[in-house]
Amino acid sequence: MSQTGQNPANAPQTGEFIAADQNNFSAPPNGGHPHGKGQRGQRQQKHERRDVHGWVVLDKPVGMTSTQAVAVLKRLFNAKRVGHAGTLDPLASGGLPIALGEATKTVPFVMDGRKRYRFTVQWGEERDTDDSEGRPTQTSDARPTPEAIRAVLPQFSGTILQTPPQFSAIKIQGERAYDLARDGETVALQPREVGIHELILVDQSDSGHSVFEAECGKGTYVRALARDMGRLLGCYGHIVALRRTQCGPFDEADMIPLAELEALCDRAASGEGSLADALLPVETALDDIPALAVTRADAARLARGQAVLLRGRDAPILNGTVYVTVGGRLLALAELGNGELIPKRVFNLTGLVASPDRN
Repeated sequence: MSQTGQNPANAPQTGEFIAADQNNFSAPPNGGHPHGKGQRGQRQQKHERRDVHGWVVLDKPVGMTSTQAVAVLKRLFNAKRVGHAGTLDPLASGGLPIALGEATKTVPFVMDGRKRYRFTVQWGEERDTDDSEGRPTQTSDARPTPEAIRAVLPQFSGTILQTPPQFSAIKIQGERAYDLARDGETVALQPREVGIHELILVDQSDSGHSVFEAECGKGTYVRALARDMGRLLGCYGHIVALRRTQCGPFDEADMIPLAELEALCDRAASGEGSLADALLPVETALDDIPALAVTRADAARLARGQAVLLRGRDAPILNGTVYVTVGGRLLALAELGNGELIPKRVFNLTGLVASPDRN
């Protein structure tokens, strides 16, 4: 979560690109056993997958891993390539941006964006995972007042040093920290700088629970925020509920619950709708990057990986990364400097893309 990190059940590094295995969490065709297919059947299934390009912002339910969510989307869309941009723990719900096809080339732009969370801390107990799925390690009868909580919040704002949870996906000499912790080892994780842009107390229904909202940058562990606040307040604490409400350019208005997505896919299969209605355009992830329209002649050069010189009175006064369009269609990510446009990633949007009204 912005990256809250991983619980032991999840293997991938927080926020890293995940490509789902084609058999993961997928229903086998014609009722067959997923491990009973021969090589010919596996080749045929892979061949039948199709090109799908765009973003789906899944409103991930509690209990589902991010890897499982990717596998479900791959099955529903029968897509060739799927990945996510920012891991959510199984405990968490909310926005999990999932990239399909050429949208996977824009994953880093979403991962580097700010994330926003609403989370509940239970006071009086610290756990080894820093959330409700772990084992208690410290307890206290003390409970903080709202005034005491607000008094410590400034210490968790701005650029701060944060030690990741023991149960996180950070690698220690090639091994995941959560694997070492699960084996009973205590690992020395080094504090690192993270950015907390906002942290506010929004509700305290009783003395034992407080609800917060946080906006933070890449690499922040919300579980560690709960742990560290509890220690500073002298009462200990851990997260019992967590929801991501924003991830980069995507917010709650973009999210689609799994049940609604499955229903849309069922309607599309019966000819009553289109899966394109569930997709957001690839370029949605590039909202913070300037767009640059080029001519078809320049587009042809860029598509071949060749640089283009933009000269004359109408040449753009821009430098840095831009996304290039031709005829309103995304073409490439490119670097612009001194009038020279150099393509870095070219997009091939042949296949299923978002409906025009989603642009």
